[in-house]
Amino acid sequence: MPVHDSAAAGPNKRNSPNDSPADGERAASLGHANREGSQAKRMRQDTPAVKLLPERYELADPQDIAVLISSMLMELIRFNDAISLNRGRLTRFHSRSPPRISVHDYLQRLTTHATLSPPILLSMVYYTDRLCALYPAFTVSSLTIHRFLIASATVASKGLSDIFWTNKTYARVGGVRMTELALLELEFLFRVEWRIVPEPEVLVDYYKSLVERSDGYAIHRDS
Repeated sequence: MPVHDSAAAGPNKRNSPNDSPADGERAASLGHANREGSQAKRMRQDTPAVKLLPERYELADPQDIAVLISSMLMELIRFNDAISLNRGRLTRFHSRSPPRISVHDYLQRLTTHATLSPPILLSMVYYTDRLCALYPAFTVSSLTIHRFLIASATVASKGLSDIFWTNKTYARVGGVRMTELALLELEFLFRVEWRIVPEPEVLVDYYKSLVERSDGYAIHRDS
């Protein structure tokens, strides 16, 4: 998984219990029931199930937050990929070609194997805005997103967690060399001016915003 390159009976009363409606009547009744069943089934299929998430982001399943983030990132990527790339604006985060692993699968991989918690994942969204604001040459695209994600996951884990993995582990999970990850990490910290710990209320706002823009999730409000 290298990142290097770089879905009835009718109204008439029957005379006896053995009497039954005519075949045509039975067929009509069954057809009506089948139509109602098909319509109900289509309604169930057309209406996506909404998964309820806890009001506190700390209690949410990291995999669900990863789904929300990858969906948001794909919106940005589709928009930015439509803009022609200026070779003078290449950054250390750029790959030569888009990695074969999808953004969703890559972020799920990082979340699982690098044990990313909800605060770490939401901080990565904060870093997205911060890096784009402070570093105009950087845009979220299919060429930059994978290196950005592994760099931001590494930085957030070290900055927000008391316990974190070594760079060897992050590099292995992210599919990059250790030397490359070290350079990405340093470049990242320099570009965000070493400010890597967002205020708690900022993470709350990002969490609510991600859920609100998703059709498949909603926040469970305690009554």
